[in-house]
Amino acid sequence: MGIIAWIILGLVAGLLANMLIPGRRSQGLIVTCVIGIVGALLGGWLATELFHIHSLQGFFHLSTWITAIVGAAILLLAYHLISERSGSSRRSGRSRRSGRSRRSRLFAHR
Repeated sequence: MGIIAWIILGLVAGLLANMLIPGRRSQGLIVTCVIGIVGALLGGWLATELFHIHSLQGFFHLSTWITAIVGAAILLLAYHLISERSGSSRRSGRSRRSGRSRRSRLFAHR
């Protein structure tokens, strides 16, 4: 498969994987597509190297799409876990410093 086919496959796989993952999405469309492309490439490489499955037989083969979607979903889950942890530590650090929550500060200024 050519590089253009990989990009298209990764874009679609990233969007499909994003729909399969439950919960809130903190990333935008561009980040989802980039993670999809990287996840599709990584999934195909890992399938070949670890399991000796040559799933990259062609653009329209089902095994190629399943490998790309699974790779993108795993990478999206990892991104969600990392961004969730860093977001929660930033939020808890703000509330400890100020001593008041954001909502109470908003109502105090009124």
